[in-house]
This record gives sequence, structure tokens and C-alpha cells, in this order.
Amino acid sequence: MQKLWFVTNPNSGSASQEKCDAIEAVFAEYGLELAGRSYFPDEPLPTGDALDAAGVDTVVLFAGDGTVNATLCALAEWEGAFLILPGGTMNMLAKALHDSVDPHAIIHRARGAHRMVAMPFVEAGSHRAFVGVIIGPAAQWFRAREAARKRRLGALFRAVRHAWSRTFGRGVRISGSVRLQKRYQAVFVRPEPEGLYVAGIDARDWRTIARLGWEWVTGEWVDAGAVTHSMTGHVRIEGDRPVLALFDGEPERLEPGTRVTGGMSEPRFIATRSAEASA
Repeated sequence: MQKLWFVTNPNSGSASQEKCDAIEAVFAEYGLELAGRSYFPDEPLPTGDALDAAGVDTVVLFAGDGTVNATLCALAEWEGAFLILPGGTMNMLAKALHDSVDPHAIIHRARGAHRMVAMPFVEAGSHRAFVGVIIGPAAQWFRAREAARKRRLGALFRAVRHAWSRTFGRGVRISGSVRLQKRYQAVFVRPEPEGLYVAGIDARDWRTIARLGWEWVTGEWVDAGAVTHSMTGHVRIEGDRPVLALFDGEPERLEPGTRVTGGMSEPRFIATRSAEASA
């Protein structure tokens, strides 16, 4: 890790401009060369060819899971390394790779005591998620969460009302896992090395809906109640109309019949968590 490209989103989570500047100061302190930076989404992400032309060996990401996902997907064929720093709200991928949530401590360890690891992902068509995919009507709560992050109370009220009405709808039905045989307000699919962890959230009464919505707005949707769990190799979207899905928090539409599978990346991720802690 010698020549870096810094990708960040100062509008996401805790990745403020002041913290971005402080991280760049740490690069300079350790003698790490900064070849360039991208403030996503206001600026485009670098291409693999541009990184190679600049001699970059590591892309450092200090942003939320959505920006991290966009970068990893855009650079899926690039052969350099990725250092993920916790710069968002949940930071699920960064927590899986590092013992610390302090970006400075992670950079310090990444200079020496680190491993290169592969990471599992969920894939559906051209879309990929390294943290997880949320499928179904309750995915509409993402608009409320974005409004809450931006402190736009009017937009938050409208988004909550819209999500509330959609969550009480018919629900989404999937096949491929024998334990998930009915319609759900949300199906959460998380990548694991051995397959896909699938959780169907069945919220039928207003108390459960309210709790589900609040947990999604505050970032704790994985812990939502009324959950049926299963492990499987793949799932398929059933029904006759497209469904909303969030790939690491970013909205996409999945057509009926879409097959959701899992895979493993190349060992491109810098991990400072000990091998024992990761096991």
C-alpha cells in the first residue's frame, strides 16, 4: 500500500469534509502518496485504466455502504487492492474487515499487519451487494431513512406515509428456500462464504409495521422482529410485477423470475482483523 486513490462521500454518515482532510493528513504522515481523489457522487468514480495509468495500487474508501458498493462494482475487474474505512452509518463491510472503527488505527495497521481476503457477495442480474439485499415492499422505507439523514422533516413525513401504505401491501414471495413459503414485507439476503443467509420479515399488525419502519430508519433493520431464517444457494423472485430491492442500501428494480445468487470476490480486500477473530 504505497500509491492511493481516495474515494469518499462527505454527505454520507460520518464522512465529513473535516474527517476526510484528517485522513489525507494521515496518508502524508505515513509517506503514502495520494494520486487522486473522487468525491462521489458529485464527481465520477475512477476507471481501472485511470488507476493503472496513475500507478495506483490501493483504492481507499471512506464512505457509507452505498458508495462502497458503487465503487466495488465499478472496479470489479480492476486488480488492485481496496481498503474500506468506516465512513457511513452502519459500516457493515468495514466492521467485517477490521477490529477497529477508527480510520487512523486501520490505516496504521494496514501499512504492515494486514491480510488480503476475498469477500462474499449477493448477485442479481447486473447488481451486486457485499453487505446484503433487502427485497419487498418494506424497502420503501429507504426514502424515509434518507430524509431523516438530511433532516428534511416534510420529506420524512411523506416518505413514512408512503412506506407505511406500501408495507401493508401483498408482500413479496420468493422460491428456492423451503422455509420461506409465504409472502413477506421484506426478504433480507446476506452473503456468506457457504451460501446465502435469507430472512423473511412477516409484519402484519400496525405495531410490528411501526417497529420495522423505525428500525429501518435508525439502521437496525437486520434486527427487525417476526423473522424466519434460512440458508440456501439461491432464491428467485416470484410474482408478475417488478419488486423494489436495496443493494447495500441503493434502490434497484428486480423483474419477476430474477435469480438471486451468491459468489466470492478475488482476494482484493485489505483486512486488519486477526484471522482468529474473523473465523
